[in-house]
Amino acid sequence: MKILLLESIHTVAKTYLEEQGFEVSLLSYAPSAEELPGLLADYQAVGIRSKTKMTAEVLANSSHLLSICCFCIGTNQIDLLEAKKLGIAVFNAPHSNTRSVAELVLAEMVVLARQIGDRNTNAHKGIWTKSATGANEIRGKSLGIIGYGHIGSQVSILAEAFGLNVYFYDINKKLPLGNAKSVGSMDELLSLSDFVTLHVPETEQTTGMFTKRELSLMKKGSYLINASRGSVIIIDDLVKALDTKHLAGCAVDVFPKEPASNEELFKSELQGKTNVILTPHIGGSTEEAQLSIGQEVAVSMERFLKTGSSVAAVNLPNVDLPIKNEAIRIVNIHRNVPGVLGKINGAISKAGSNIEGQYLSTDEHIGYLVFDVHINDVDSLIQKISDLEESILTRVIE
Repeated sequence: MKILLLESIHTVAKTYLEEQGFEVSLLSYAPSAEELPGLLADYQAVGIRSKTKMTAEVLANSSHLLSICCFCIGTNQIDLLEAKKLGIAVFNAPHSNTRSVAELVLAEMVVLARQIGDRNTNAHKGIWTKSATGANEIRGKSLGIIGYGHIGSQVSILAEAFGLNVYFYDINKKLPLGNAKSVGSMDELLSLSDFVTLHVPETEQTTGMFTKRELSLMKKGSYLINASRGSVIIIDDLVKALDTKHLAGCAVDVFPKEPASNEELFKSELQGKTNVILTPHIGGSTEEAQLSIGQEVAVSMERFLKTGSSVAAVNLPNVDLPIKNEAIRIVNIHRNVPGVLGKINGAISKAGSNIEGQYLSTDEHIGYLVFDVHINDVDSLIQKISDLEESILTRVIE
């Protein structure tokens, strides 16, 4: 089985997958939508990061893929529903870079509060800006965290160690860590916070959610940090909040439009603004995080391809059936309509086989079935199951 890894994914992933018997190719860039189908034609699985766009059109032309693995947290670069309908499992790394992002956020808070970015630039120009004016400690200040998931909660722990008062808002009920306090609305959080940091996924609800209204609700002289998704903030409104001095500064790591590679010129309306930190989407770009991501996602990919385990898949029902020695394992993905399991079990019975183990899980669109059987003519059984009008994909785990 052949796997293609794109965008300079850490070599630990390639090494691990090759040790598991896969043939692995590694490319350093994000192919275009026009190039992708041709590249993927000879591969059964692909690993990507945030730049490779797996659109509905790309997926339709690459429907033979068994899995797409995101070596990052986000999956918005993939049409997840289309991938599901084609039976393509999608995995990501929801935990591995949380510490790296959290550390960057805390560092940016200190840099903003002390105006270090501007003073550093001046020092390089020979300008000596030694003054306490506008420079503050972050101890005793209030931090508002919007989105209290893996990263937001890590920021909470580190911030409390710095002596900050931590508030958070999340659309889902979350258990506070340490002395952090949950607030009832985002508006309330904005009014309380000297620093606001965003840690939300890209969804219809979060796209464009931070406008001039939300910015106006922030304290005058406060700071905004965005290391989540570039689509969350309306940049023109942020520029105006900085120009009017309503905000004392901001740090932005993600942008609505980002260069496809390090060779492409980066442009932003935020460039040249006072006390503004711009970083090139490096929240999770540490050697430690990339190593951990490479390990985490490679294991998910290997387990899915070798055992059918969909645990941690973001678009398939989660199934994990223990391996039965000497049994043949078959995986089937089908449209979730009544009677499919009965048809499949009927085909197994007619083939004269006993089911050694079976696990079916469904969602509103599909059913994901893994079963173990002892059978002589497995090809005939696979064909009969594949011929069912409800079947999307059927394969033998080898």
